[in-house]
Amino acid sequence: MTLREITGILEAAIPVGYQEDYDNSGLSVGDPESTITGILLCIDVTPGVVDEAVKEGCNLILSHHPAIFNPVKKLTGKTVTETVIINAIRNNIALYAAHTNADNLINGVNSTLCSKLGLENTRILVPQQNSLCKLITYVPVAHADVVRSALFEAGAGHIGRYDSCSFQSTGKGSFRALEGAKPFTGKVGQLHFEDELRIETVFPRARQSAVIRALIAAHPYEEVAYDIISLENVNEMAGSGMTGELTEPTDEETFLQKVKSVLGCRVIRHSRLLQKPVRKVALCGGSGSFLIDAAIRSGATMFLTADIKYHQFFEAEDHLVIADIGHYESEQFTIEIFYDILRKNLPNFAIRFSHINTNPINYL
Repeated sequence: MTLREITGILEAAIPVGYQEDYDNSGLSVGDPESTITGILLCIDVTPGVVDEAVKEGCNLILSHHPAIFNPVKKLTGKTVTETVIINAIRNNIALYAAHTNADNLINGVNSTLCSKLGLENTRILVPQQNSLCKLITYVPVAHADVVRSALFEAGAGHIGRYDSCSFQSTGKGSFRALEGAKPFTGKVGQLHFEDELRIETVFPRARQSAVIRALIAAHPYEEVAYDIISLENVNEMAGSGMTGELTEPTDEETFLQKVKSVLGCRVIRHSRLLQKPVRKVALCGGSGSFLIDAAIRSGATMFLTADIKYHQFFEAEDHLVIADIGHYESEQFTIEIFYDILRKNLPNFAIRFSHINTNPINYL
């Protein structure tokens, strides 16, 4: 398959539009028209991972953290990033990353972490705002079902835990085909009235291109009339962090020991234990200190994340326990998300997990 086809599969499941402004998800190295023969999955791209890809015959490296995060001004091989880029290009290896877009997805990094820890009734901790749109279009009655289904298939119509959501009303559309037009109904030069359904549905802004393509492909008219309206509603299907609940309350130390075992943490740094039963847990894979206030407001008694600074532990006060479980440790299962997406769509393709532990942090 071509690189473009594979990245299309990935972006249909993990839209690049969900990434944060500072991020650099997507394709950073590679010709979209090149043929891909094998894919190597990893958290970080290091020179060792590139060497592994060469050895395994993989010419696409799919990582969680982008190989190129900050601007690169030179390619002299003096930095790890420069070496990775040079070696990837030299060996015709493409580099693609799904970073904060995978973090922000409702069934992404945080959902997987919740599942590993046995948390249920999960919800986005801080849903995205201003990321939803409404589509309004007008369809001949006989074609409404086909168009509506195409929109849903492209990602429209999700509201919370429901899909295929839309509203329709009847009316008459009018148009006159001008010279050179090929009208689906009516005649050139004559005013025509058609019984139509007005279909309204919502979609994430990140899926706008796919939704519009699906609309135009399924609609019978030569020129498709539609409106896109930005909404201020929160998007419950995407955002930062997540909350979940244990099936039975447990004490703080027992729960932290479970976290340590499941994630393989060498150590967990945490604020003072409050001797409160743990039932509701907030978490964020990777650096999530910006969510401490939100975790407190959620009513959670434990907040799991990484990269907590000294003074930030004070913010826990007597509200909850903040536990730093490690950046790599909290995101290590991301490659399983990639694998499931690719295996579902490419059942016979060569997909391999990297055997290199790229966690740069060691403990004495």
